[in-house]
Order: sequence, then structure tokens, then C-alpha cells
Amino acid sequence: MVFLYILLTVYIVAVNFYAWRFVKAQRDSVDAGEPAAGDGKLFLAAIMGGAIALFVSLLAMKYRLSSFVLMVFLPMLAVFNIFCFYLAYRGIWLFL
Repeated sequence: MVFLYILLTVYIVAVNFYAWRFVKAQRDSVDAGEPAAGDGKLFLAAIMGGAIALFVSLLAMKYRLSSFVLMVFLPMLAVFNIFCFYLAYRGIWLFL
């Protein structure tokens, strides 16, 4: 049972860290003069559970704030991610 809590927590931390690093790498590549990447990978990371880190890192780094799609859908996905994480932690008790 404790193993499932640890596994879920490690997954959440890993996905959010990946999302933060991805935004930082994308911002650095744009600053270096390379063309901007699309939003597909950002949305994939958000759907996997990294919406909170994506939204916070976009605001903290002041990067792509003019993108309407990102600024509207990422907070909605973040709320959905939190709800799914809550259900996952609560659902672990069902295995007992």
C-alpha cells in the first residue's frame, strides 16, 4: 500500500519536473534564435499531469503569456489534474 503512494507521488513529481524543464528548454531555444516549437508537446505534458508546473513556469518565466489557448486551457487542465490525483490517492484505499 505504501508502495502505491510512493509510486504515485514519484510519478507526479517526475511529470511536473519534466514539464518545468520542457518550458525552460523551449524558452532558451527561442532566446537563442531557433524557431518556436508547437504547443503539442506542452499539451501532452499537461494531460499527463504536469499542467500545474506548466502554468506556473509559463507565468514565472514570462514566456508565451500571449497564447490564449495556453492561458485558458492550462488552468482548467490543472484543476482536472488535481481532481484526478485526489481520486488516485483516494482510490488506493480501494485495493485494501
